[in-house]
Amino acid sequence: MMQKMLFKENEIGKEAKIGIIADSHDNMDAIRKAVEFFNEQNVELVMHAGDIVSPFTAEVFKNLNCDMILIYGNNDGDKLYLKERFRNIGAFYNDPYIGEIYGKSIAMTHHPEIVDALAAKHDVVIYGHTHEKEIREGNAIIINPGECCGYLTDIKSVAILYIEKNKAEIFEL
Repeated sequence: MMQKMLFKENEIGKEAKIGIIADSHDNMDAIRKAVEFFNEQNVELVMHAGDIVSPFTAEVFKNLNCDMILIYGNNDGDKLYLKERFRNIGAFYNDPYIGEIYGKSIAMTHHPEIVDALAAKHDVVIYGHTHEKEIREGNAIIINPGECCGYLTDIKSVAILYIEKNKAEIFEL
């Protein structure tokens, strides 16, 4: 089932960009860097592929200059309170999120085992959980931004999807 968009289609610029983040795991410093980076890059939407973990992270995410779409990860504990704290920042969806954004069918999951199945049906697949960076181009573009938190790899990273170009790039924070 397609989700409704949180933003107005007519506000989209020619170089529409979506910020992609996953596995922030309460690392407030890393989240601050990600929010600053996305604001500097003028992304029009941020998608979080799970494992935000605690509701108090909303205090930093509220500084984003755009809407967010978020899904729950396996480490997200109090889902009701997460949804409440983020209600003026973005919207939480159950996994997988599937929606049409900027004319592209986009799926987002925290379950890497379903990525290939989602890629068979959607233009873009975003995922997290593995903490490993990946961009795979084929019939669908598959993006894992790596880990925002940097806990497993010592590399804090996020990604940007360039809608018009159908390309993605990973950035270290």
